[in-house]
Amino acid sequence: MPVSADNFKKALQLWVSGVAIVTTQSEKHGVRGMTVTAFSSVSAQPPQILVCINQSADTGENIDVSGAFAVNVLNAGQQADSNNFSGGSSQEERFANTVWEIGKFGTPMLSDSIMSLECKVVEKVAAGTHWIIIGEVMEAISRTGEPLLYYRGAYRQLDADV
Repeated sequence: MPVSADNFKKALQLWVSGVAIVTTQSEKHGVRGMTVTAFSSVSAQPPQILVCINQSADTGENIDVSGAFAVNVLNAGQQADSNNFSGGSSQEERFANTVWEIGKFGTPMLSDSIMSLECKVVEKVAAGTHWIIIGEVMEAISRTGEPLLYYRGAYRQLDADV
């Protein structure tokens, strides 16, 4: 029998993760985006990443329609953007309250993030309550700054003295 959801969540709070916003756009639904911490590289050749998105999220539905998405890794000063894209705000408000532009392949890219990866969907796998979406990286933009981190239910930043 697997561990309880509460025990699982408590254990995972001990994993430090970066914070990213996944964005997508389609003619049918317009721009969509959400905050995620489940993001990882998969392969360097071909360049692939994965994100995990709750099956009920409208951002995931829009990725299905468009076949493309971007992962925007947030900088230490983007806590407000993370909170904005975490829910409670409409999709229109999320994008109205952050600086973004359309990437080379048509996905919204957050201009202030430290990294943006524009991807086309390669595979989508159901896993529990989530979709694991694997994307091939078509464009990678690196910017300066320190990452926004998440640990034990709170935002963290790298220690500048280390």
